[in-house]
Amino acid sequence: MIIDCHGHYTVLPAAHDAWRTAQISAFKAGTAPPPYPQISDEDIRQTIEANQLRLLRERGADMTIFSPRASTMAHHIGDEAVSIAWSRACNDLIGRVAGLYPDVFAPVCMLPQSPGASLAASIAELERCVAGGFIGCNLNPDPGGGHFTAPPLTDRFWYPLYEAMTALDVPAMIHVSGSCNPGLHATGAFYIAADTIAFMQLIEGDLFADFPALRFIIPHGGGAVPYHWGRYRGLADMLNKPALASHLMNNVFFDTCVYHQAGIDLLAAVIDTKNILFGSEMVGAVRGIDPETGQHFDDTRRYIDALPIDAAARHAIFEGNARRVFPRLDAQLQARGR
Repeated sequence: MIIDCHGHYTVLPAAHDAWRTAQISAFKAGTAPPPYPQISDEDIRQTIEANQLRLLRERGADMTIFSPRASTMAHHIGDEAVSIAWSRACNDLIGRVAGLYPDVFAPVCMLPQSPGASLAASIAELERCVAGGFIGCNLNPDPGGGHFTAPPLTDRFWYPLYEAMTALDVPAMIHVSGSCNPGLHATGAFYIAADTIAFMQLIEGDLFADFPALRFIIPHGGGAVPYHWGRYRGLADMLNKPALASHLMNNVFFDTCVYHQAGIDLLAAVIDTKNILFGSEMVGAVRGIDPETGQHFDDTRRYIDALPIDAAARHAIFEGNARRVFPRLDAQLQARGR
């Protein structure tokens, strides 16, 4: 199988987006939002079959680990009640997609991480979603939307969530949302910076000594980390931390949302195969055609196919590592004889 670990529902039924606009307007006006609209299965099928499902088939992948649109998680908008309602609406829609196409989409949830709120609502939403068949969550390390005021990921503030993740045996993809900081372009600066910052936070702490089974996927190829691998190895040494191989890399994984061959070649050369999961984030940050190749930037399977690696390594990147990092997915696939 080819399992894409990084997919978002980016082209949604119009009524869903319209309700979000109405919800935000109601919050600003101090009034109650309208009821969430009725969205038919046909509305969902139209958006999925014209976009993610079509491209999966065209590009030769079998399954996507699927979560709400990252750029509109927007935890910085509204208050905790707004975030809870929005998270439930988005997650329920993801659950419906997975219910309509169970062999193609594996659901992952967003969490209602309103800035300044406790993690109680996020834990409750994670437990609700996992009970409904979800296999993981997205964790925003900067719910403030580009100002990095949240505690570092190693802070004990996060421990109740990590305890829940460990008990449920689910990983988190560390993924920020939209940027409200005009100095940080969302996908070109904020996302890559957050990926890199998260990795450095993990180096500075000893989180996995407390949670040895906790698992994080850092997307977009790990941000700047593989390119500066020597810097991070050296910083770990200067901070009197163990070598990265034992300090972090039994628990931290990178995806292949890197949109050129040289970048994937570097990722595969620097990072152990066991820590790389195939991902594309297609219909996402970069949707155009590369004029140098004539192919879509986010058709990342081509880059993995072109790597000079053996069949075992290719299988690990395309399938094996995803099944290991997402054990609930592996259990679901085994139950279907896959």
